[in-house]
Amino acid sequence: MIPALETLPVSRIVSAAGAVVITSVILLGIGLGFPARATAGPEQRPASALIASSASVERGRYLVSISGCNDCHTAGYFESGGTTPQAEWLAGQPVGFRGPWGVSYPANLRLTVQSLTEDQWLKFARAQRLPPMPWFALRDMNDDDLRSVFRFIRVLGPKGERMPASIGPNVSVATPYIQFTPQNLPANLSQSAPAKPGARG
Repeated sequence: MIPALETLPVSRIVSAAGAVVITSVILLGIGLGFPARATAGPEQRPASALIASSASVERGRYLVSISGCNDCHTAGYFESGGTTPQAEWLAGQPVGFRGPWGVSYPANLRLTVQSLTEDQWLKFARAQRLPPMPWFALRDMNDDDLRSVFRFIRVLGPKGERMPASIGPNVSVATPYIQFTPQNLPANLSQSAPAKPGARG
């Protein structure tokens, strides 16, 4: 038989109340006493998702490093032998490449990706571009690799300014440019058809 509350000594009531409070605090501390507040933040994602995301970003960095992206899209990277700090990567450069197609400029990819979703990026990355962009290399990448490249560029964050738009053939330009056409070709090779116009990078 449970004794009536008024018949229990005050000390036992205080002890019982203290035990309830301590138990509640312990349960709250380890997250078992109350349901967790749902948030969309990355800290609430399963550890496996965070690891996968981190691995994808690191793969994107690797692909950017070995695919020559920095050679054109990072100012001074080629000249420095690849020692340009990562914080400066992929912000474009205003030195154009001149050929039969006109003059094309390596885009600021860090600004470009800010307005794209991953799915939009898959289409954007595979679009035909003006030389010397090896757009066909991106065309042939699988979706996972392209997504990794996108995630890495997004992690770098926005930086710098947009580069000039491409300029058509036989138009004077005031910016620096590299003449990107072979010289002293034999006559049978010198009549190559100009590249088709492509989307801006």
